[in-house]
Amino acid sequence: MLNEEKIKLMTSIGMFEKREGRRIFMVNRFFRSDYIGRHGLRAFLGFTFSWLLGTGLVALYKAEDILGSLNFGNIWGDLTLYVGAYLVGLAVYLLIAGVVYWRRYEYARRGMKVYTAKLKRLEKRYEQQGKTGQGGRRL
Repeated sequence: MLNEEKIKLMTSIGMFEKREGRRIFMVNRFFRSDYIGRHGLRAFLGFTFSWLLGTGLVALYKAEDILGSLNFGNIWGDLTLYVGAYLVGLAVYLLIAGVVYWRRYEYARRGMKVYTAKLKRLEKRYEQQGKTGQGGRRL
């Protein structure tokens, strides 16, 4: 005889795995600091690459102006401004990335707790079924 409660619980677990499994199970392999640090490194590399690419495009666009006013005093001031803007932008971007990945980690940890609770409930149903010899009901 089929136990409807067990079937509903197993379906719920299967749907949860299909919907949330990829995000939640990947996060479960890391400590919080490792997960945030890993994604922070990726954010740093992505921001730096984008900044260099954007700078290269602007430099190519304004190459004539840059070469026409070749003054080392202006170059030093522009370089200082450029590095300062990069560092401020990087700090803001890493702060935002840290908050985003911290929230994703916490969401996944809560989801993992729900998943574990459902599995424990299912395990108890199987134990009850084994003790009574049928779908959890005693005769």
